[in-house]
Amino acid sequence: MSFGGNGEMESLDLPECPVCLQNYDGEYTIPRVLACGHSACEACLVRLPERYPETIRCPACTQLVKYPPLGPTALPKNIDLLSFSLSLNPNPNSRSSQNPQKQSTDGVCKFLPRIWSDEFYDTWKEWVLPSDALSVETEVGDVTRDGLCTVLKGRTGSGSGFGLGSGRVWFREDQSVSFVQVGSLPNLGSSGFEFSYIARVMKCLSGMREGERNELGLLLRASVRQCRKVGKVYGLWGNSEDGFLYVVCERRNGSFSEKLNELRDGDGFGKDGLSAFAMIAMEVCEAVTGLHSEGFASGCFGVSCFGFDDFGHVFVDLSEVLVTGRKAWRSVVDSVSGTMEIDAEVLGVTFGKLLKDDVFISPEVLFEALQKEGIAVESDSSRYLVGYGSDVCSLACVLVRLLLGKEFSEEIVKTSENLFRDHSTYASWIERVSALLEIKFGSEYASLKENLCNCLNFNPESRPLMIDVMKCIRELIIKPQCDITAGLDGAVKDESANCCLILGELCQIPKQISETQKENELQGSKVSGGADFDQIGDERTNNGVVDGLAEGNVKSKVMQGHRDSITGLAVGGELLFSSSFDKTIHLWSLQDFSHVHTFKGHEHAIKALIYVDEEQPLCISGDSGGDIFIWGACTPLGQEPLKILYEEKDWRFSGIHALASRNGYVYTGSGDRTVKAWSVRDGTLSCTMSGHRSVVSTLAVCDGVLYSGSWDGTIRLWSLSDHSPLTVLEEDTSGTVTSVLSLAVDRHLLIATHENGCVKVWRNDVFMKSIKMHNGAVFASGMEGKWLFTGGWDKTVNIQELSGDEIQIDYRPVGFIPCDSVITTLLSWQGKLFVGHANRNITVFYYGKMTNR
Repeated sequence: MSFGGNGEMESLDLPECPVCLQNYDGEYTIPRVLACGHSACEACLVRLPERYPETIRCPACTQLVKYPPLGPTALPKNIDLLSFSLSLNPNPNSRSSQNPQKQSTDGVCKFLPRIWSDEFYDTWKEWVLPSDALSVETEVGDVTRDGLCTVLKGRTGSGSGFGLGSGRVWFREDQSVSFVQVGSLPNLGSSGFEFSYIARVMKCLSGMREGERNELGLLLRASVRQCRKVGKVYGLWGNSEDGFLYVVCERRNGSFSEKLNELRDGDGFGKDGLSAFAMIAMEVCEAVTGLHSEGFASGCFGVSCFGFDDFGHVFVDLSEVLVTGRKAWRSVVDSVSGTMEIDAEVLGVTFGKLLKDDVFISPEVLFEALQKEGIAVESDSSRYLVGYGSDVCSLACVLVRLLLGKEFSEEIVKTSENLFRDHSTYASWIERVSALLEIKFGSEYASLKENLCNCLNFNPESRPLMIDVMKCIRELIIKPQCDITAGLDGAVKDESANCCLILGELCQIPKQISETQKENELQGSKVSGGADFDQIGDERTNNGVVDGLAEGNVKSKVMQGHRDSITGLAVGGELLFSSSFDKTIHLWSLQDFSHVHTFKGHEHAIKALIYVDEEQPLCISGDSGGDIFIWGACTPLGQEPLKILYEEKDWRFSGIHALASRNGYVYTGSGDRTVKAWSVRDGTLSCTMSGHRSVVSTLAVCDGVLYSGSWDGTIRLWSLSDHSPLTVLEEDTSGTVTSVLSLAVDRHLLIATHENGCVKVWRNDVFMKSIKMHNGAVFASGMEGKWLFTGGWDKTVNIQELSGDEIQIDYRPVGFIPCDSVITTLLSWQGKLFVGHANRNITVFYYGKMTNR
């Protein structure tokens, strides 16, 4: 007990079990001492799982310790801890333990940003298509541009056709697709650091306005839920060539536009084709009803918005819906350019031009679009709300266009100027449409004519419901008295749509592109690839490119001094240690990365290097001749090693390949296929661990376990307490061997890199995932928290963020650093990334000032 500054007695926390957090009382919670020195209650030790035979992990320090076959009763009782606990709490029945404050074990690497949340990534990852899954065709006719509304056409590539999130197949190989641009990929990164494809896509999505993302979500979900009525939307794809983000949709040849041109030379359906028209029209209505059931209306349709699938059924082409909406917006923007008010004549001309271009928009949607542009309209139409009834009007225009053909557009243009002068002129236009239908089909189909004309009513509330339109069209095929489904009512009756697509953010993109394009034309700049539109919301700036960065940009510095390839890096105290094939060890200041000192003495090329700080700070190096040098690493730095250990010489093998240290031992991975334990105190060889069938190329230590990787393709685990073997990971019996070149361990995760470019992930010694991350051997790896760094033969440092649980591991490509030489070793430490190269240089990437504080 102690007294605080105010004189009041402060109580000490009672000793408690690190598992159940109960105070030790000698009766229910008896402290038993483990080999590592920590204690846990007897009841909890019984329930701890055995990772390996007669071994458990200490719940306090997670070190692997031996567990007696007779159970915890064979372990010594911690009498001192129990006595201390009872002296503080003489009443053992009064248990009031507080949860100890736990420090977060998730390391935070300041070198890397966090540009998305887990929730955001999980929401959108399912819809991001791989960068190599698609290819854009550039032949004549494959790219169609409607002003600023650009639709690229291409095919699925020969690469992966899987979503990044769930791994499900999105499309068939070599399938035609269409691309509609919805955003711009930011060019993130600086000082040689480039963000990955997925990071740029996620950054583009996170930079969108909420309305844009919501509309994208509506389109994507509608494609899945209404798969028979709505054309497939495969997902989102970033084109690295032009820097844009596209929504990718299926493309089919049987569009309405093509079929309409083939039908009676563009004259539409005749009387003998009304049955075929009825079947098509019913499916058109059904497809639009599917959109309404998802909570949004299109607000604008064209003949091109519909097509036929492989079975001849009608579907809504969402890519064409977007493009049609953008056409309408562009017409609105062009018609009101430089004005704040529009008269009825200009309004009628705008409306007529849209109809002539087969862009059918209801009056209330047109007026709402003008109001969004800040244009005053000489009409009382603003009192009409936009809803599902707006699509009834647009859809009726599509159906009338199918019936009358080109005559519909020609007649509309003649009377469009006076269309919105007053309600009577609009009514006379409907009468003209009615007359055209009467002339072509006669009075026999008066019900169809009347229903379609009612759909064109100026007032949305006077228009019939979609289900009524379907019933009327159905009568062309089935007589009402014979229709057993005539009483069914499946229409969406609520007129208040959650979203009208044409009035949303996605269809207003052309306006933003237009403004940016004008600026570029003044500056004489163009986007690569010949596209005549600029990026949307581009964030290519030097300051603040990434959210959440507290200090400036990524900086880099090259440290030169070695005369051959870098083989090892280690950090200790205020120094960076680097070894090389040139037989020397250089010491660098972590404050300014200047050269401080050089250790010389090896007669052979140095292959491995570690820093040890137990009884005293040491630098330990091993060479190809089997010599192990132990150097003092405290000031003043000496010229001679403190001690030299000599491995038994054998001309068949190539000396020391890897080093690790823990608990007063230095472990060596050797060319003679063994792992040796040397006492740092007296330099004696304490143990030789055999089992590998080839060179032991890499070593790692974590939580009481020594991990050894070999050219034989296996990873072996050894207990640090008695150097006994624990298990073997991935012992390949098929005859195919891929050498293990490096290991990185962080708590439950084990990362192994291989000569074939693969990175394999293990969790609690269970294989989870193999990732083809590099082209060529991966010589180096490192982890800091959730960040994984790998580099090798392809001269690129790849950076991934790892997450997951016991069931699955997810990796998120964050970015990469292209280098000018093979990466031989790397080290991530306190927000700095040190990269050793085969060209003798060391590059450090860091943020802010050159300091480790």
